[in-house]
Order: sequence, then structure tokens, then C-alpha cells
Amino acid sequence: MFSIRIRHIVILSVCMLSAGILLAQPQKGPNVDKQSFGTAPDGKAIEIYTLKNSKGMEARITNFGATLVSLRVPDRAGKFDDVVLGFDSLDGYVNLNTYYGGLIGRYGNRIAGGKFSLDGKTFTLPKNNGENTLHGGLKGFNKRVWEAKPVTTKAGEELELTYLSSDGEEGFPGNLSVKVVYKLAADKNDLTIDYTATTDKDTVLNLTNHSYFNLAGAGSGDILGDVVTIHASKFTPVDASLIPTGELKDVAGTPFDFRKPTAVGARIDQNDPQLQYGKGYDLNWVIDRKAGSTDLVPAAEVYEPKTGRVLEVLTTEPGVQFYSGNHMEDTQGKDGKTYHFRGALCLETQHYPDSPNHPAFPTTELKPGQTFHSTTVFKFSAR
Repeated sequence: MFSIRIRHIVILSVCMLSAGILLAQPQKGPNVDKQSFGTAPDGKAIEIYTLKNSKGMEARITNFGATLVSLRVPDRAGKFDDVVLGFDSLDGYVNLNTYYGGLIGRYGNRIAGGKFSLDGKTFTLPKNNGENTLHGGLKGFNKRVWEAKPVTTKAGEELELTYLSSDGEEGFPGNLSVKVVYKLAADKNDLTIDYTATTDKDTVLNLTNHSYFNLAGAGSGDILGDVVTIHASKFTPVDASLIPTGELKDVAGTPFDFRKPTAVGARIDQNDPQLQYGKGYDLNWVIDRKAGSTDLVPAAEVYEPKTGRVLEVLTTEPGVQFYSGNHMEDTQGKDGKTYHFRGALCLETQHYPDSPNHPAFPTTELKPGQTFHSTTVFKFSAR
């Protein structure tokens, strides 16, 4: 965690009017397209924004849940497809708990027993995953309405999203101010998600994006043939409720060794308790990095052989949750397509699950006067 400086630039323009000269801010908006995406249950207007670059890549993001709705990238032949799961309308995001493309908080992944202790006080959270709290509780950040501000720079198009999570929301302490910026590079197929947050009380947080990727195109079958690399020598084993035991276990000699490119389906049905608990891959890997470093480093790579599309994930986070879509049920998605069992995979960059209850894990505590900052980059190419 480290502080960042945010520069605010105010540009004044002189507008000639029939009645004289008016000094005002420019009225010309950025190039980012904005359209209506419906109305939230609380009556707030929801919009969807489209970021584009010179390569033809396109990202569509809504201020409902700061959600990545679609992401169009080229294959080896130059054909563009949408490679993330989602819905054509707001209703799917409001009424279903799929987490497709959502911004997850305050705490991504699980907190055991729906409680944690901080500064000698126990905080109780709603349980929405058996006896545990998952992805922030009953109404996490993916179900909240964010304030959106499109920005165009020489580096590319961006969408800034801000949200104030009030003290006690879903049981978490402190008023937490969160800013998430989606950045689409102007001349390369990179989508960066930049996270910052501050608080007025000691709290915990673990922010991530929950996009479901199918590099063959959303709704194009399962991902068992996708070839995955994870730059991690250890993972965090879990109990039957998917809560970490506290151990950091070597991946060597296990079905969780993805240090060399391996097809998702090659070992997914092996007789291993860790696979059986999650009905496939649903674990946190400890990303290889120098001790104490928060540099942006490679976390994972996915190669889809039929289209040649490649996704590289880089992050400043210490962990990545690889989830192989084991609980996906037939769901009607975008463009009339149905998403089936293991029809996508997730690579959720994060701190470890249940860190507030594991003092030996990298801390997820944030204190007043500190600024949380995290960056994840999704780099697309084809071969």
C-alpha cells in the first residue's frame, strides 16, 4: 500500500456569446460514448460507456457495479469477438448473483464465519455463502451505483468511477472512499484497472474485478482446452467451505502446478480434495515476486488454441484466484447466447481469502491517512 498523488487540471476556455464574453469550463466532452442502460431499483439513472482504441478494441462499462459488460478483442485472423460474459440489459446485473464483470468489495472472496476482529472489536457481516461472507456480502460493490466520469488522454480513453461506502455498510467499519479507473490504451490492446481507496476508520478491504473470460468468444463452449500459466510456486489450500487453512503449499507435484502452460481440463477431474471442494479450480495462488514488493508483475496467462487469442494478467496484488466456472448454470447472456457449465474462467487479482482472520497473510487493513492503491493489467494479443 502506498500513497499516490492525483493532479487535478482545470482548463478555462473563452466562449464568444452575443451578449459578450463568458469565461467557463469547456463544454466539449471526451470521446467516450455514453448511453442509457436503464434505471436502478433506487431510481438512479444507469449509463453504459464505451472505450475504444486505434486497434479496434472496445470495452463497455456501466456505472452499476462498476461492471465490465463487454470486451471485444481480435483473434489471430483479425476477427473481433466479445470475450467476457454479461447481459444485454441491466436486469441481469440487478436480479442475478453471477458477479459477471463486477467490481467486488469491500472484501473480495470469503471471510470465514462472517466475522473478523480489528482493534480488539469483532465485526459481524451478513453470511451469503453458507456460513461465510462472499464478495462483500448481500449487496457488495457490484450491486451499488457508482459516479462515472469519462476522460480522454493521449494515452487512451478512461472511465473514472467513484463510490462512498458508508460506515457500517454490510457490517464493515469506516467511510471508505473508492475510485476505480478503467484505462484502455490508445495503441495497444491493454485494459488497465487502477484502484485507490481511503478511509476515516480502521477497516479491511480487498478489491478485484470478477470478469468471466472465454477467449473463443462468450458463449462459445467450455474453457477446458484453454492453456493456462500461473506464475506461482505456492497456493493457499482450503477446507471444505473454501476457507484457507493458513498454509502456503508448494504447487510442485500437484494439479495446481501451472508454472508450465497446461490445459485447464488436463487435471481438473483428478481425485484431489482441493479440486473436489471447489468442483474444479477455485483457489488462490501466491504470485511469485520479491518479498515485500508491490511492483507490477506477471500473474497468469491464458491461450485459446482455436482463435489464438492470448490474455496476460499483470498485477501489484499478492494473489490471484483462478476459478474454472464450476458453479455456472445455464444462463441466458448477451446476444441470445447461453452460458453453460465451465463456460468461462476467472482470474481475480487479490489479497488472499479470509486475510483478516490470518495474521500471517499479507495485511488487508487500511487506516486513516493511508491510501490503498492497486493495479491490474489485462493484455490481449494473438498467436
